[in-house]
Amino acid sequence: MNDTIPNWLMQRAALTPDRTGLETEHQSFTFRELHSEALKRAGALRKLGIKKGDRIAILLKNSAEMAHQIQAVFYCGATAVLLNTRLTAEEWNYQLKDSKAALFICGEEFDKKIPDANIVTPSQMREMAAPLKDPVEEFVLSDTAVLMYTSGTTGKPKGVMQTFGNHYWSAVGSVLNLGLGPEDKWLAAVPLFHISGLSILIRGIIYGMPVQLHGPFNPEAVNHAILHEKVTIVSVVSTMLAALVENGKGRPYPGSFRCMLLGGGPAPKALLEQCRDQQIPVFQTYGMTETSSQFATLSPEYAISKLGSAGKPLFPCRVRIMNENGEEAPVQTPGEIAVKGPNVMKGYWNREDATAAALRNGWLYTGDIGRVDEEGFLYVLDRRSDLIISGGENVYPAEIEAVLTAHPSIADAGVAAKEDKKWGQVPHAFIVASDPMTESDVIRYCAERLAKYKVPGKVTFMEKLPRNASSKLQRNLLKELDN
Repeated sequence: MNDTIPNWLMQRAALTPDRTGLETEHQSFTFRELHSEALKRAGALRKLGIKKGDRIAILLKNSAEMAHQIQAVFYCGATAVLLNTRLTAEEWNYQLKDSKAALFICGEEFDKKIPDANIVTPSQMREMAAPLKDPVEEFVLSDTAVLMYTSGTTGKPKGVMQTFGNHYWSAVGSVLNLGLGPEDKWLAAVPLFHISGLSILIRGIIYGMPVQLHGPFNPEAVNHAILHEKVTIVSVVSTMLAALVENGKGRPYPGSFRCMLLGGGPAPKALLEQCRDQQIPVFQTYGMTETSSQFATLSPEYAISKLGSAGKPLFPCRVRIMNENGEEAPVQTPGEIAVKGPNVMKGYWNREDATAAALRNGWLYTGDIGRVDEEGFLYVLDRRSDLIISGGENVYPAEIEAVLTAHPSIADAGVAAKEDKKWGQVPHAFIVASDPMTESDVIRYCAERLAKYKVPGKVTFMEKLPRNASSKLQRNLLKELDN
């Protein structure tokens, strides 16, 4: 017998129907209203021939409409394939074909870019809306809820199969770590097509907590929501956090604000010190699409003393560092990060080889290099694929980037491998400078703080670094710039 849980939105609408579930700039929905909207769009999907087990691609910007459509797919027993709005038509077509999507719900601003797809727009869906008479009342925990493609920072994107159980246990792990209060409100300024945004939407329903959904990230709007609209939790990456601090101009956040959840890698020490001085509680995290959001978190009291650490695993999760022989590495010894827990994906869609390589004996081998200290704190050093081997020495780009971004005149930095006749590879730094500086300035600065083999052999100044929709640095594109 398959383990099940109630359809989470249907259950939430029955338990607390009049509680606010979703806020946008111009609209507000109770859980009863969210249930009604999902039910009507699910009826439209059924009219279009959608049945249990189908895959429905969704290409929409952050909006109440996108939230309704995602839940409607679940009500039909189908799987939501969430497409990144920042990709090209060629990339969308690849994911549509790879996922074998039965239908493509596409925003009007995108549909002309993909002329050959089986597209239905949100307005057409609303015209066909009629409450579904037989919605799915229980979710099977092992069923795939979402197919979410990896960012493609290395190779072709793979479809990550996230189950209903993955998302449920992710919500449980988070709330056991952060707690939950009656006044909590989570602000989502990250994309819903990304795991960071989708997990907020689902947690809001499971917790019975309002989610304030923003469109493109606007630091002034987010700060206003924290200061004046009783937002208590915000999810960010370091570039967003830096923009919030700059926009805040030293204003302290209210005591009601209790968590700035930081993903996408550690923040520079200077930024964390600013947050400490402004009493902004920053929780650094580590997670990925394959783990349905974070599985390790560092609480604010360790933000400075354990600088660079992603903290300890959440309650349902386990973390190990594995050496090349498949054995657990000693404390402080770098190796591949492996994680085990009920929030780990079922596998990669139609990629048996990739699934077998990543999931071994119940453990997900992340491809990330890390270490664990004597107290059990996890430090993520880098992606295995981004590792630079210079003269036989392992060089982690993230370590150099952390040094670079601590410089007051460097707004952003990325490091990739550059081929070198003598050393095999040397670090190549790509810099976004906020003040005038030269290559020799950067090299001299690094030489004072890094071992000689870690000092960049070349520096390139740029106006902007290539980052994906979740603001993750795309080092593969930096490598291409060097060719």
